[in-house]
Amino acid sequence: MTTKHIAEQHHATFESIRHLDDDGNEYWHARQLAVVLEYSQYRHFLPVLERAKEACRNSGQDVADHIEDVLTMVEIGSGAKREVADVRLSRYACYLVVQNGDPSKPVIANGQTYFAMQTRRQELADDEQFARLSEDEKRLAIRNELALHNKHLAAAAKDAGVETSLDYAIFQDHGYRGLYGGLAAKDIHARKGLKKSQKILDHMGSTELAANLFRATQTEEKLKRDQVKGKRQANQTHLEVGKKVRQTIKDLGGTMPESLPTPGKSIKQIESARKKLIKSDDTNE
Repeated sequence: MTTKHIAEQHHATFESIRHLDDDGNEYWHARQLAVVLEYSQYRHFLPVLERAKEACRNSGQDVADHIEDVLTMVEIGSGAKREVADVRLSRYACYLVVQNGDPSKPVIANGQTYFAMQTRRQELADDEQFARLSEDEKRLAIRNELALHNKHLAAAAKDAGVETSLDYAIFQDHGYRGLYGGLAAKDIHARKGLKKSQKILDHMGSTELAANLFRATQTEEKLKRDQVKGKRQANQTHLEVGKKVRQTIKDLGGTMPESLPTPGKSIKQIESARKKLIKSDDTNE
């Protein structure tokens, strides 16, 4: 059988064990996946699941969103069935599983290709959907994602030794200084003409928010990857990542973040208008 036919066979096999729940969400069962990945016994597959969980945590994802302990029925002979412990896996979890498998096995290599392709297709679909959003909707979506990743960044910074509120404010300032060509948070605040109570992230356009999202996610990853320890080193890491993001914008011919226009409406105003619209629609139904 040719390599192409083997790949097609494995693709069909992965598809054949794919399940859909009542809400249309796809998932796989670990016991079925273990068989397809040619593990002789399920217990040999369990360490791979543990490595997938660790990889999921390290990527900043909530493990519970992708890997869930469940019970399934299996045949034990003569048509009888019994309930056994199993694990429900999302497409992303399956991708992590095969990434932690032995790539020398054709089925593992093809599994990596299959789940990577499926994940990329979803990303492209998400990108297309995002592109159809209005500027206000884009701002709201990125701001919400940035709020989530700032929590992950804060946790990574704390692990590195950034412990107090003042420590974290200084740490964040280093990131802004790197991205904004030496401007601190208070300087950006002043340039935008904001009141003391207003947050600079709520007064950024989608492009500026996206640059800050990239700064936050890449700093979090670098703190973890390099196992940074100590406030000084954490601050320096945030500064360097900010500078790298700024250099990338420059290399691409983009506008520097501090030169981007400040939107007329804040995120809070967008959210308020959205809530009023939803309330109005509910009233008219």
